[in-house]
Amino acid sequence: MATTEIITVQRRRKYHWPEAQLNFWLVIMIIASSVILGIFAFLTSVQNSLKLGIPWILPYMITVSAMMIIFIIIMLGLISQQQLLPGVVILGSFILFVLWLTGLIETSIQLYGPSGAVNSYCGSRPDTNVIDGMQTAVWLANSYLCVDWRTAFAFEIVGTIFLLWMMVMAYQVNRDDFD
Repeated sequence: MATTEIITVQRRRKYHWPEAQLNFWLVIMIIASSVILGIFAFLTSVQNSLKLGIPWILPYMITVSAMMIIFIIIMLGLISQQQLLPGVVILGSFILFVLWLTGLIETSIQLYGPSGAVNSYCGSRPDTNVIDGMQTAVWLANSYLCVDWRTAFAFEIVGTIFLLWMMVMAYQVNRDDFD
């Protein structure tokens, strides 16, 4: 009786990621995620200490920023094993893009929205009936909070654009469009 032996050859496709662009993207997104995580954690602690309600955007962006950092750690692990697949990056970047865009829209509403928005209090002077030292402290605290919101908004814009850029770059890597 003759036996047949089936031999399967499994060939792994190598994807060539542009190293400089990928490293630049990783650094910028780590910075953006860390800054947003820190700012919204600080704003949450301020709201708690003042015994005020916490807008949903604060824990939302803390969670989304933490998810972004986890995604970057997973990407770094796959990069070290040379197994970073464009499909995984496109899927993860798209999900995070939608989450970041949602946060960007809500932050813009909180910052520049209707009356009572954060930006409407920026630049305003506290009561003149307060002692000068206290007035300065209140003004500095108010100014600091305004800068925090504006910084978070700016980094959310950067993060959203960079996630879109990563989807395009992963698509190009999948098509082998890089020279």
